[in-house]
Amino acid sequence: MKFEKDLAREILLALEADQSAPDAAVQINHPGHSRMEIAYHVQLLNQAGFIEAAKVDIDEIYDWNAKCLTYQGHEFLDTVRDSEIWRRTKDSAAKAGAASVQILFSVATALAKQKLAELGVAL
Repeated sequence: MKFEKDLAREILLALEADQSAPDAAVQINHPGHSRMEIAYHVQLLNQAGFIEAAKVDIDEIYDWNAKCLTYQGHEFLDTVRDSEIWRRTKDSAAKAGAASVQILFSVATALAKQKLAELGVAL
């Protein structure tokens, strides 16, 4: 299954917006994506350390329940919240032929720092 960068970002945004207890399963639906695609991305974001999630063990059904963002997930989301930074992050990663979550985070961080420098903020 292909990693969809926009779907991963939408899952993070949905978890941030959720008002449930941090240990409660959050049902995430996204138009145009199957439950399996969403579960796969939840699993990947969990493996990357961006969210807390749990595998659903019901018969032979493949499913993962997202619960909450981790600190690293909040950091990533804060970095790619700006739509221009997100667009540039995806474009840069595509040109480099890289799409891992960690690469996206590194590229987004570099672009955010560049934007701050352009605004006159010294780092």
